Amino acid sequence: MSQQGYVAAPPYSQAQPGMGGYQGGFGAGPAQPLYGHYGGPPQAFAAPPAGMMKSPVSPAAGMPPPPASNQYNPNVQQNGAHPQRYPAPPAASAYGQPLQSPYNSMASMAPPPAQQLTNQMSSMNLGNYAPGPMQSPPPPTSSVAQQPFQTSLPPGMGQPQMPPGPQSPHMSPQMSPPQSPLASMPMAGPPMAGQQMAGPPMPGQQMAGPPMAGQQMAGPPMAAMGRPFPGPPPSGPGAFQQPGPGAFQQPGPGAFQQPGPGGFQQPGPGAAGPPGYPQQAGQFGGLMTGPQAGMPGGFPGAPGGLAGPPQKKLDPDSIPSITQVIEDDQVKRGGQVYSTNVRGQVPPLVTTDFTVQDQGNASPRFMRCTTYSLPCTADLAKQCQVPLACIIKPFANLPKNETPLYVVNHGETGPIRCNRCKAYMCPYMQFIDGGRRYQCGFCNCVNEVPAFYFQHLDHMGRRVDFYERPELSLGSYEFVATLDYCKNNKPQNPPAYVFMIDVSYNNIKSGLVKLICDELKTLLENLPSEEGMESSAIKVGFVTYNKVLHFYNVKSALAQPQMMVVSDTAEMFVPLLDGFLVNYQDSRAVIYNLLDQIPDMFADTNESETVFVPVIQAGVEAFKAAECSGKLFIFQSSMPTAEAPGKLKNRDDKKLVNTDKEKTLFQPQKGVYEQLSKECVAQGCCVDLFLFPSQYMDIATMADVPSHTGGSVYKYNNFQVETDGEHFLRDLRKDVQKSIGFDAIMRVRTSTGFRATEFFGAVHMNNTTDIEMAAVDCDKALTVEFKHDDTLSEETGALMQCALLYTTINGQRRLRVHNLSLNCSLQLSELYKSCETDSLINFFAKSACRAMLNQPLKNVREILVNQTAHMLACYRKNCASPSAASQLILPDAMKVFPVYMNSLMKTAPMVGSTELSTDDRAHQRLLIMGMGVEDTRLLLYPRLTPLHNMDVSTEAVPAPVRCSEERLTDAGMFLLENGHSMFLWLGQAIPPDLIQSIFNLPSLAHLHGHVCALPELDNPLSNKVRSIINGLIEERPNSMKLHIVRQKDKPEMVFRQFLVEDKGLHGGASYMDFLCYVHREIRQLLT
Repeated sequence: MSQQGYVAAPPYSQAQPGMGGYQGGFGAGPAQPLYGHYGGPPQAFAAPPAGMMKSPVSPAAGMPPPPASNQYNPNVQQNGAHPQRYPAPPAASAYGQPLQSPYNSMASMAPPPAQQLTNQMSSMNLGNYAPGPMQSPPPPTSSVAQQPFQTSLPPGMGQPQMPPGPQSPHMSPQMSPPQSPLASMPMAGPPMAGQQMAGPPMPGQQMAGPPMAGQQMAGPPMAAMGRPFPGPPPSGPGAFQQPGPGAFQQPGPGAFQQPGPGGFQQPGPGAAGPPGYPQQAGQFGGLMTGPQAGMPGGFPGAPGGLAGPPQKKLDPDSIPSITQVIEDDQVKRGGQVYSTNVRGQVPPLVTTDFTVQDQGNASPRFMRCTTYSLPCTADLAKQCQVPLACIIKPFANLPKNETPLYVVNHGETGPIRCNRCKAYMCPYMQFIDGGRRYQCGFCNCVNEVPAFYFQHLDHMGRRVDFYERPELSLGSYEFVATLDYCKNNKPQNPPAYVFMIDVSYNNIKSGLVKLICDELKTLLENLPSEEGMESSAIKVGFVTYNKVLHFYNVKSALAQPQMMVVSDTAEMFVPLLDGFLVNYQDSRAVIYNLLDQIPDMFADTNESETVFVPVIQAGVEAFKAAECSGKLFIFQSSMPTAEAPGKLKNRDDKKLVNTDKEKTLFQPQKGVYEQLSKECVAQGCCVDLFLFPSQYMDIATMADVPSHTGGSVYKYNNFQVETDGEHFLRDLRKDVQKSIGFDAIMRVRTSTGFRATEFFGAVHMNNTTDIEMAAVDCDKALTVEFKHDDTLSEETGALMQCALLYTTINGQRRLRVHNLSLNCSLQLSELYKSCETDSLINFFAKSACRAMLNQPLKNVREILVNQTAHMLACYRKNCASPSAASQLILPDAMKVFPVYMNSLMKTAPMVGSTELSTDDRAHQRLLIMGMGVEDTRLLLYPRLTPLHNMDVSTEAVPAPVRCSEERLTDAGMFLLENGHSMFLWLGQAIPPDLIQSIFNLPSLAHLHGHVCALPELDNPLSNKVRSIINGLIEERPNSMKLHIVRQKDKPEMVFRQFLVEDKGLHGGASYMDFLCYVHREIRQLLT
């Protein structure tokens, strides 16, 4: 049962109250500028008056107060007067105490200093991915003897036992690390009087929960208070509830004998430190009088003036790293052929470079699951709380070395399907009775084989033509659909693309209209076409609009294009049928003419108001008249304020942020927009929106139609042709050229025992089973959640079939079928072994983005953290070998899950911050809803690549480093990208020759303003850097604008919010803090 887990073990169990220098709560400690600086300047805050104990980080009102592990805490200045010279140990051991100061102190602003991790977790032993059953914690990475002030069990407790596992090499025998039994251990001896800390609890105590991201203060922590954010100070000692189990069994001789007023212990005789030092905890004894050389537990060799021991710097590399996991998988499975002939096998990561050979299950490029081994019963599923979901990208692009899908044509009869459940013929159908009948793998119904399809079986019961028929031997293939599958039972017309350009004052003045018209001349040459076709069958049409709409007749017979104006926007109609949608090749001359004329025609416009809904209605009407599906490309720069259906007014209200009404900011305005989405889907009209806002646009409402029709929304704030033009054009080219299917309807069928219940994506659902998409392109993914409705069997496993009916760009109706088979198990350890973190986080991101519309963000974040803790606690309880409660044990397949989860809670939509624009948050929320696994993965963990020391002689791209400020170097140059933003970060001490090679400037100081592209210089470094940047832009679904940031410049703040392992700029914990928090939650669940 025991299975590989990733163990994070402090060398002690949970006895130590103060874990080396880790601030007592999330978030910064008492205005401590850098964690690891001993002998730093004395802190500027007034010491709290004697008898009033301040928690180092005051919990914001409403969070559970941190139980301190003992209320004498070296970090609180004892009785007032000593300057705080060292990073204080926490009130509760980060990983080894039941509770720590609450999560949302995470919101404290200052980004974590470089040495943040020095002593934070120095006593945790992370970094061991236990390869086999873990009987004992691995050897500690850093010895206890070197911990700064470890306030540990006083000598009065007698000889502490050793934890299972090797003893730390630096410990003398009488200093073996104390181990205290599990959390339920009773206190031996009378508890110290101050220990239970009676006192009134903190106001608003019970708000457990993830970081209230909006709570932070705008500036640095208030030094004078030592509490990084507002919220009443803990009322006296009552702020701390109770010490970690076994923290102080009974006071040792030199420990505090009796509590002074207000719960402050008076130092016992001889315990006071020398003036200028806060009293210190002896390593394993009571208090020590300052550093004393040679005393056991003293600070060996600490120079007199230095406050604190020289300590081993904890390597942050010892906590699970995404870059490491990605690299390991690439080493292990990169370059290999992945054959899909085994049920329930876990594919390589999305980041790994591998080739798929379809042998009966769909390629992971089309379907990826959160786990490849489903629990057999609903009870098991409920117990582990791991969501059972599949992320389907039906049109995913395949690399050139993989076979495109085969198209099967059964002529008039059409695809063969099960009579009962309507599943399509696939590898899971079992032929019986000499090949005359087959049993459906989904519903077990026995069907007759049609005469034309009959074939004999071989000695293994397999059809003789098994390898000749894709639908019998492959996981993915297409059927040509018959007329029964077409609208009105008649052949479909090829789709049309209509370009609808807002010609209001802003767009003319910015040069955008001219830019679009010039680009369309070349872009229309590259409309997508079916393999083997000379030219594209897609028809094109053009509309310009402001308060009224202008339609253009571009029939090939005309010498000049003709314009027709529709000013009655309330009752939209298309004024011409013939000549509006044309074949580009035929009408090329007229279209060129038109594109030349549009910018001049409106050059003198003063019209600044626009309409929006009538524009989409016009598109739908045009498609209706032409009896085709298609796509509208709408270029709009402002909120539609002109009198017309769908007129919007500004409803942006920052006062709603962090209230229960915040969700209304993300809910689209109902009425005409909702109706419009339905009409678009019914007609197969997909809407792509290119927005160029200079102020609030109500994207939540305007993007509602694209987000229900399989469309995309692109946004260019404060657009300027010089800096954003190329970026926008790359998006437009990708968007026009990508492979796509129209007027699609999809259904996910499953074998008995479970079924699809929830669907997340840019789709429309008319009923509970049919997923309707006006269009579906190669970047859009749909996430489907499954629930049990019966018990699954380990023998037969679980089968799913995704069938997508759509119209190709040639107008042919087809069925695309993807099949996947999973294992089922009664052992939870199997489920955890075959989990896929990247798919899990895609599911959580989408479900959180949907939940935001119905409940306060605070609840959404709480649910995310609770479920994370629950999944990991269940693993710990049911699958991991027994070990001390203070160890954090993560399933190997989920060891980096907390990094992604923490990052998800710091994304713009999830963070309640008034500094972020509502439109940006709404836009990102909609983007996430349509993302595939690789896109959410990259968004939540950007790629940070060092470029200053790479080998320019090879093609190889340098390995990415962890997303943390720690990894940046003053003399370095780093490229960061997350699929939507791209930054080239330049350290302040970057060598001039690097600047010369890249920018052709003598030094960094000469670099001015908004450079948005690198100059083309002919030297190896410049060539390689540009080739890496262009390669990434090419690879990602969206174009990215390059931002060049210098260290310490103002724009660097924007760059920093992408360093997701650090504290969030707008609130949110560092990865390390979140891990501690989750660990605490897990322990609470386990006790």
